[in-house]
Formats: sequence, structure tokens, C-alpha cells
Amino acid sequence: MAKINFGGVEENVVTRNEFPLAKAQEVLSNETVAVIGYGVQGPGQSLNLKDNGINVIVGQRKESKTWDKAVADGWVPGETLFPIEEALERGTIICYLLSDAAQIAVWPTVKKHLTAGKMLYFSHGFGVAYSEKTGIIPPTDVDVALVAPKGSGTSLRSLFVEGKGLNSSFAIHQDATGKARDRVIALGIAVGSGYLFETTFYKEVTSDLTGERGTLMGAIQGLFQAQYEVLRANGHSPSEAFNETVEEATQSLYPLIADNGMDWMYANCSTTAQRGALDWKDKFYAATKPVFEQLYKSVTDGVEAKNSIDSNSQSDYREKLEVELEAIRNSEMWRAGKAVRGLRPENVPVPKPEEALV
Repeated sequence: MAKINFGGVEENVVTRNEFPLAKAQEVLSNETVAVIGYGVQGPGQSLNLKDNGINVIVGQRKESKTWDKAVADGWVPGETLFPIEEALERGTIICYLLSDAAQIAVWPTVKKHLTAGKMLYFSHGFGVAYSEKTGIIPPTDVDVALVAPKGSGTSLRSLFVEGKGLNSSFAIHQDATGKARDRVIALGIAVGSGYLFETTFYKEVTSDLTGERGTLMGAIQGLFQAQYEVLRANGHSPSEAFNETVEEATQSLYPLIADNGMDWMYANCSTTAQRGALDWKDKFYAATKPVFEQLYKSVTDGVEAKNSIDSNSQSDYREKLEVELEAIRNSEMWRAGKAVRGLRPENVPVPKPEEALV
């Protein structure tokens, strides 16, 4: 563990320096990692594990789009790709990467294959943290741990391919074998984490639900939409409104924040932008902090978990979801965004010199 100062607070983290890939490979050398589910996190984690030399198989429902995707990604039926129950039987580490609703539905099947000494691995604390709602209560003779990459499975894979990493949290809920810590850290390194910081299942799920509903997804869409509509209502064109609301943020300013911090981004903008941003930040803070406090209370009171389980377990959830996503997709703001993205230089073919002269 490395001790790092985060804004004046020291935390213990695990990096690839003190836990290199070679050590992860050694820890996992006698394991068969069965990745159950090939939706959001499954592809990125399983492919990264495989590329890092870990013995990994995928368990997925046959005759499904995700089974076909796994085949297209190079998993071989009968060798590295199996129906869920067969993969559960073969695996010594069960990476339970189905959606929260699917985890509830498949749990009775998973539980009967959790023999003594196996590890049950999650990438989200939901199922265990809200066990009174999900019914997911692991046997006492298996290790239970999580590694939660702080981003999508798509980003986890693309950053891995680029030789980078995505930071992850890790937690140990149950150490039945005495080896849970080494096993889960080894998995965290092998799936492509930049560094690992320790948490608990409960803290992971409460921070995650808050973030998804807040600045990661919910709040950002609300802010984008509010500014875009104000600009449009005052006569600005869709192109101008979208560029000033979304395109400049995602393509120019947010990458500067990611690379160097907010103060650096401010310092490298115009003095007019600096002054305005500094003058208005406190107004937005005052307006939104009560909303975040309300959100966090809704998470810790279990309201968000109940809402998720109730809605995501409905048989027509996917159809209803598509209606909601279609409304966003077909809004003027995101139709304008599609046009703007199509005009980015990398998406516009550059004519050959002889064509340009015609």
C-alpha cells in the first residue's frame, strides 16, 4: 500500500508499483475467473483479464445478442464461452457482472454453485449492501469482494488498449479463505485499474448512486438542457447554443480540467471568462448543494435502491427505457449535437489535393 496525500488527507492506495501485474498473475495462477454477464462491465473486464494472462471464461445466456457479441470478441463456445450455469461450475472466482435487476433474478442459480473457498466478485455494492431488498446473501464459506472501476466498461477497455488505466475502488465484505485481499487486489490490477482505493460495499453504492444521479449523468444533462433552452429562447441558433453549452465543455474545457485541474483551466482561459466563472460559481454552489443533500438522503434512506429495483425488474423496463432515451435523442439539443459531432474535423473527409482543385 502507498500512502498518498489527497488534499491534505492521507489515504492508503494500491498502485502497480507495489502490486505489479506479475504479482497479480502469480496470485491468480491457479484460479479460473468466470465472468458472468457480457453487458456493461463484462466485455472490458474479461478482455483485459485475458490480455493480462489470466485464465478467464465468460458465462452468458445462449441465443442472445450478448452471446453473439462475446463470440465476435473472440470468446470460443465450449472453450472460453459457456452457458451461465456451466461457467459458474467451472469458475473459482465468480465475477458477477450482470445488471442489478438480473443479479436478483439469477441469484438462486449462482448461490448453488458457490462452494467453499470460491470468491464472489462484484463491481457494484448494490446487491450485497441492499441484501434485505435483493435477497443476495452469500454463503459464509466464500470470499466476497468488489472492484468498482470509476467509469464505463467501454472506457476501461479503451484506456487499457492505450496503455492507461481507470481508477477503481475495492472492498472486502467477507474473507473466508484468508486470501481475499490478495485475490481482489490482483483482480483489480488485472482488469486494468490505474490505482485502487479501499472502501466498503455500502460506501461504494451510496457514492455511486449519488454520482450517477448527480454530476456524472443526471445533473449534467439537467444543466446542459437548462442553459441550452435559455440561449435558444433568447434567439441563439441551435448550433451556437449547443457549441456554447456542450461542445466547448466536452471537447475543450473538461479535458483541461481532467489533465491539470480547475485552477489551471481558469488560468488558461480569457480574463473575461475567468472573472465571470469565479463570480458565478458560488451562486451555482448555493443553488445546487441543497439538491445534492436531498439526493444523498434519498440514497441513504434506500429510496433510490427501491426505485431501481421496482422499475428495473418490470418486464417492459427496456421498452419504457427506450421511450425515455428516445425523448432525449430527439430533443433539439441532442439532434443539434449529432450534427455538430458530424462536423468535427475527424469526421469530415479531407479532399485529396487534386480533388480540391476541381
